[in-house]
Amino acid sequence: MPIELNTLSGVLYMGQINDISFTIGNRLVIVLEHQSTVNPNMPLRLLMYLARIYEKIIERRKLYKSALEKIPAPEFIVLYNGKKPCPGQTTLRLSDAFKDTGDLRGALPAAPDLELTVRVYNINKGYNQEMLEKSRTLFGYSYFVDKVRELERELSKEEAMKAAIQHCIEHDILKEFFEANSSEVFNMLLTEWDTEEAKEVWFEEGREEGLEQGAQNKQLEILALMEQAESLEDFRRLQAKLKGSGENTQTTQS
Repeated sequence: MPIELNTLSGVLYMGQINDISFTIGNRLVIVLEHQSTVNPNMPLRLLMYLARIYEKIIERRKLYKSALEKIPAPEFIVLYNGKKPCPGQTTLRLSDAFKDTGDLRGALPAAPDLELTVRVYNINKGYNQEMLEKSRTLFGYSYFVDKVRELERELSKEEAMKAAIQHCIEHDILKEFFEANSSEVFNMLLTEWDTEEAKEVWFEEGREEGLEQGAQNKQLEILALMEQAESLEDFRRLQAKLKGSGENTQTTQS
């Protein structure tokens, strides 16, 4: 059955590029993301991605035909391999983000008119082993990440990554890939994991500031900055701007 990639490569959308998407036999479109943090906003993000993907694979003029235009059915998957505890499998729903409409809906049914579900699979060692064994590449990636974390107990992050790459080559785990791309993989992961660690620190700082200041929305503000920032410098610039606006508000009120 033919598989066609339609990843939004090179297309920045809300500061993000989706990891991978593809259609199977022009009947099923898979949107797949890799996450190192559990993000409850993935259903909303993937809804936006899907709209762009449909724009890419469906001719606009067909939308105005009198006959029903059949489209590939979507399926949404997130592969999680972060450090924080996460069930082997869980489901995120777009409707969880909907605001309470109270009595605005009147006699309308309580079920939402729009729903999107995302299946989240934990691919850390010890989870979903049967699924990992079906993909040598996915198994190798899970193995490599676990090996890095194991070595980090005694080595620095850089040394642990280098040792893990060498270990995988010696034990035929993604051997060809690491032999051809070891330096690129090292640089990419070091940057990615440094950013991940930095964001955790940013959030903790924001949480502490929120507790100290008694600001109920502080954590939400920090999360919003984390979504916008692409680097530590970006975050600090946005954080300074946020603090400046807060100080101006306090000055005005006084």
